[in-house]
Amino acid sequence: MKIALASDHAGYELKENIKEYLSELGIPAEDLGTGSDSDSVDYPDYAIAVAGRIRDGKADRGILICATGVGVCITANKVPGIRAAPVWHPEIARLSRAHNDANVLCLPGRFMEPQLARQLVKIWLVTPFDGGRHQRRIDKIANLEKQERQACP
Repeated sequence: MKIALASDHAGYELKENIKEYLSELGIPAEDLGTGSDSDSVDYPDYAIAVAGRIRDGKADRGILICATGVGVCITANKVPGIRAAPVWHPEIARLSRAHNDANVLCLPGRFMEPQLARQLVKIWLVTPFDGGRHQRRIDKIANLEKQERQACP
């Protein structure tokens, strides 16, 4: 499994911590930025980069971090094939994978301690998609995306 990882300035410290954790787990991670917390940057740029890597098959999953986790989640979900989930609790991490087959984990950099973030990442990485009735729902999302692409000139 290869992970694409990025944050804006507000999520930089947590991103660096998670990048270290992924390395400890032996999971390859591509850091798509930002490179510091000193300059304000625009979270959509980083969310689009991570989502694009997954869409193009260059990463299996992604982790995004901004101040609240909401902005990167909204942005990533605009990319076809992306199912990004804002996660702040272990059961939400598990269900985002088991029921929603989330391929992007979104975390709140300003509102989460690194220890909890690591716990959530671990749960999210090891939880399989349950399929079954949940696959039917994922298929409906994919069909909606397809219809939207066909409707655009």
